[in-house]
Amino acid sequence: MGLLSKKDTKLITDPLADNNPITIQVLGICSALAITAQLKASIVMAVSVMAVLGIGNVVISLMRNIIPSKIRIIVQLVVVAALVIIVDQVLKAYSYELSKTLSVFVGLIITNCIIMGRFEAFALANGPWRSFLDGIGNAAGYGLILIIVGFFRELLGSGTLLGFKVLGDPIEKTGLYAIGYENNGFMLLSPMALIVVGIIIWVQRSRNSALIED
Repeated sequence: MGLLSKKDTKLITDPLADNNPITIQVLGICSALAITAQLKASIVMAVSVMAVLGIGNVVISLMRNIIPSKIRIIVQLVVVAALVIIVDQVLKAYSYELSKTLSVFVGLIITNCIIMGRFEAFALANGPWRSFLDGIGNAAGYGLILIIVGFFRELLGSGTLLGFKVLGDPIEKTGLYAIGYENNGFMLLSPMALIVVGIIIWVQRSRNSALIED
C-alpha cells in the first residue's frame, strides 16, 4: 500500500481542478486581484498560503477535541495569526523588497476565506495527516490560479516574467517590440485581473459541465 490512498490523493488533486477554491468555490478572490501584477509576488503568496494552511490545518486538527465550540473561531484566528506573523517575519528577513511589494496582503492571509473555511469544514473533523493533505491541496489550487493570473498579467502588461525581459526591450525596440508590439498597461490594473480570473472560471466551469454531460 502506498503512502497515499485514493481518498488521500483526491484531497490534493480535487482542489487543483474539479473543486478549485477560486474557480469553483469563488474564495480568495481579493488577493488574486491585488498581488498578481507580478509573477514573483504571486508565487510567494501561493507558498505563504500553503505554509499557513498546511501547518494550520494540522494544529487545528490536533486541538479539535479540546477546543470549546463557543470559542473555536477565536482559537482558529489565533492560530492563523501566529502563522502569518511567522511568514511575514521570514519574508522581511530574506526578501525585504518583496515583502514591501506584498505589503498588507500577507497580513490579510488571516482573513482569507479559504483558510478559515478549511479549518472549520475539514480540520475540526479529521486527523492531522488528512488535514495536512487537505490544506496543501486547497493552497495549491489557490496558488495555481494566482500563478496563472500573474503569468499573463506580467507577460502582457510588462513584457517580463520574474523580472526578466522575455519579449525583448521596449526601449531599444528589440524582439517583438521591433515589429510594433506594445505592452498592455491595462493588464497591470486590478480590473484586468478580475477579467482574467473570470475567463479562468468560465473555462473551468465549462470543462466541468462537459465532463458531467459525458
